[in-house]
Amino acid sequence: MKRLVSVLCLVAVTLSVLFAGGATEAKAEGPVTIKVANYAILEKGYEAFWTNVKEGFEKANPDVTIEWVTAPYGEIMNQVINMAGGRDRIDAIFSESLWIPGLVESGLACPVTDVLSKEFLDDFEKSTLESHSVDGTVYAVPLYMSPTILLYNKDLFKAAGLDPNKPPKTYEEMLVMAEKLATLKDANGNKVYPFGMTTASVPVSGSALSSLVFSFGGDVLTKDGKVDADNKGFKEAFEFIKLLDEKGYNPQNAKKKDLRNLFALGQVAMFYDQSWGFNGVKSINPEAVKFTATAPALAGGDGKGNTILESHCFVLVDNGNARKDATRRFVEYVISADILTDYLKNITPAYAARKSMAAVTADPVLEGAAKSVTMVKPQVTVSTLNDFYLELCSLAQAVSVGKQDVESAIENFKKNAAQKLQ
Repeated sequence: MKRLVSVLCLVAVTLSVLFAGGATEAKAEGPVTIKVANYAILEKGYEAFWTNVKEGFEKANPDVTIEWVTAPYGEIMNQVINMAGGRDRIDAIFSESLWIPGLVESGLACPVTDVLSKEFLDDFEKSTLESHSVDGTVYAVPLYMSPTILLYNKDLFKAAGLDPNKPPKTYEEMLVMAEKLATLKDANGNKVYPFGMTTASVPVSGSALSSLVFSFGGDVLTKDGKVDADNKGFKEAFEFIKLLDEKGYNPQNAKKKDLRNLFALGQVAMFYDQSWGFNGVKSINPEAVKFTATAPALAGGDGKGNTILESHCFVLVDNGNARKDATRRFVEYVISADILTDYLKNITPAYAARKSMAAVTADPVLEGAAKSVTMVKPQVTVSTLNDFYLELCSLAQAVSVGKQDVESAIENFKKNAAQKLQ
């Protein structure tokens, strides 16, 4: 991801020159073709859904043709950028929220208000749209929401003498439960980790760490995009990371996929993930459906358990009136109850983003964490956010694997992170 954002930033000047003055408006009459970049077309389990989307939309809108622009997950952004450099711009990108800053920096993304109607945008909570903004401007609209949630193993709770219907609500409660869970072994005699928290050096781990700080009532960035690491919640979050490591409660340097694997195998009792992470758990062990339950993120210190929102979203591009109108219709078609109800239940476990879709239920396993969608705190977004997230990972590793004291490690973090934000 770091390399991806770097590439995006490198082409920003080129694109701004190429497309200075805005896109040339196409005539509104006649058939229109819009190009949608979508890596998911190539992924097993998603191809059928998107094929049906194209067929259904084109049937309902015979004047519009959808042309998929496809490439593997790690290559799709380079594909989009290379096309733009040749004056062949896509109209919408099926994106992850972490990609938004780089797409804005590249000069491709346009404000969603330039394409979508006010009525449609008013159907989203303000905090949801703010989570897809850069410098106060919203540049993407989410298909669905995936807040940070707690997944826990009901069978392990029972084995430890805990009530599987009463998950912890605070970090203090979790640590009391963790003492009992830490005594367990799986069927093969392997250690059971009470609580999984990702700290590996990848941007998504940095996002998770930022979410952890939010749950303690802290901040990581000021409103103007500067390092904010002197607040109580920030310090408490990394003291918590250090404590988990000292007690051996958390696998060191784990990625989210590592935690999903350990949880699926019964070797992690609780862990933080986005709601769609449950798909990864099920793919490893289908029987996990029987023992998995969910709850909102825990509250620590003066915090209330606020978390970051991640999403799959559409980033939009301004290619003139005719293509913008067709793109608007496509986005509104996809982000509708008719299209997403089955998807949220059976393909990607997540929560509906539109207020009018509140009745659309996600995978039943997610029911216990439904309150999480009201606990979202918008992250301040900067173009170098992914690099900043990697510094958060380095801080987490310094206080865990590196055994550094929290205050000294934070001071080093502040210096390194400030350089990345320049």
